[in-house]
Amino acid sequence: MKILGHSVHPILIVFPLGLLATGVVFDIVYVASGSSVFAVVAYWMFAAGIVGGLLAAPFGWIDWANIPAGTRAKTIGLTHGLVNTGALLLFALSWYLRVGLPERPSTLASVVAICGAALALVGGWLGGELVERLGIGVHAGANADAPSSLETSVIRPAQQSFKKV
Repeated sequence: MKILGHSVHPILIVFPLGLLATGVVFDIVYVASGSSVFAVVAYWMFAAGIVGGLLAAPFGWIDWANIPAGTRAKTIGLTHGLVNTGALLLFALSWYLRVGLPERPSTLASVVAICGAALALVGGWLGGELVERLGIGVHAGANADAPSSLETSVIRPAQQSFKKV
């Protein structure tokens, strides 16, 4: 699924990945410092990251449905989606374990979040494999001098020739 010539899924995934990863960093800082401010920030980052992941996921499944059957890309895409779904579920569990007392998360909540981050790294690598190695979601005419995806004409203005009058 594309908007303005670009796939929607890769546009949306940067937000949940960034929020969830930063939430883990804030969790680690909380454990190291004991400052509850970091724990509360992690709680809200996890909440926002989960929402972002839920928004990005359907576009990934739409893209996966359009990968040709019987290809390596179809298998990698399914694995990518399932791994990231698992990561999102781990982050949701971590967030749930914090609901009653977000300023003092349990060790279990932090461990589950770290496991979610590890799984997200694997899922991210698989997504990179899909795009970088297998070319999924890459425009067929992509090259270093390809015209802008916003361009509506087949001929770029710089390529138009004018007759001398």
